[in-house]
Amino acid sequence: MARVVFLFNHDAAHQVAHLAGIAAAFSDAYPESEAIVAFASDIIEQRIRELVTDHAAARMVWVRLTLPRPVAVVARRLDRWLPASRLLRLRLHRKLLASADAVVSTERTCLRVRDALPEANRPQFIRVPHGTGDRSVTFHPEHRKFDLTLVAGSKLKDQLVAHGVDPARIAVTGYSKFENIDLSARPRLFANDRPTIVYNPHFDPHLSSWYDLGPAILDWFASEAGQRFNLIFAPHVMLFRKRVHASPEYRVARRRPDIPPSVEGAGNVLVDVAGPSLFDMSYLLAADAYLGDASSQIYEYLVRPRPVVILDPSGALQREGAAALPFLATGPTAVDIEQVIQALEDLPALADRYRASQRALIERTFALDDVPPSRRAAAAIAHALASRPR
Repeated sequence: MARVVFLFNHDAAHQVAHLAGIAAAFSDAYPESEAIVAFASDIIEQRIRELVTDHAAARMVWVRLTLPRPVAVVARRLDRWLPASRLLRLRLHRKLLASADAVVSTERTCLRVRDALPEANRPQFIRVPHGTGDRSVTFHPEHRKFDLTLVAGSKLKDQLVAHGVDPARIAVTGYSKFENIDLSARPRLFANDRPTIVYNPHFDPHLSSWYDLGPAILDWFASEAGQRFNLIFAPHVMLFRKRVHASPEYRVARRRPDIPPSVEGAGNVLVDVAGPSLFDMSYLLAADAYLGDASSQIYEYLVRPRPVVILDPSGALQREGAAALPFLATGPTAVDIEQVIQALEDLPALADRYRASQRALIERTFALDDVPPSRRAAAAIAHALASRPR
């Protein structure tokens, strides 16, 4: 009997939807195997259970990755500067991971365990990327260490191969997060018919628009001129979990600006920095247009093509270029609030101008199929287990 650990080792629930369905599909399709759900917190457990059926939940083995209380207190303080809690959970629960035939994770910190184990009897380490983004941090040299990576479409496969990942270690299985979401839905979040804009800045201090432009955007929407629109401020959930953010990749650290007080009481501005709707695409589906920078959520938004405005006040995205960041071809780039306003003046024209390039990119990003992505991913995991030399 194979033992597979599905590892949910993060400090927030934003990655859960990328892996929960796969764990459930594996437990259903391969009942002779043991599917172990290893989770970091009550919030993450709750989110997993929301996404899987009761039948699947009953089949799986649930293990909480607890930390001794004194260790947890110290780790939470250190989390401001490094992923201390995540690394300590891996260290203290290494025995569980080492006992598995495969460890399936959405992030590469699990490779710390892999590197500490003898090559002869260590588990296969399988990666499910949490998103389909383009920025260079999406690839890290350590990604070559994974025995298998399950990707949403040909775009990410091509990017990984270009970075030296063996194509035989990549399987295109689709985007399992979509399975629990009605992509045709249009949630109504405001009691009016004004165009609704979602602003979705990333937390990376080098690439995010929030540090140089974000507060000014919120100020404008809260002003009399901005009342022509509704705004959903739905940043990456990690943006407001820290006061100071560091980007090891770009060697940049910046203090995060606060939300301006002007939005308090503004009936046309919805602010959510930590709620569950950040993870289930509610805000992306409700929007008529998207303002964003480096977040891979632009691809989730574009599964239904609509206007996009790329925010690049520092010029960092343009310096990376469209070859590295294909999403730059999905809409105009704005570097200041005046250009943002100008782009919003005629959203139908934006939709027409970029629709073809958006559709072409989405076709490469998501491999849509009649077979659900979670089932394709479960089959790929089973195949990897069966193919491993004994």
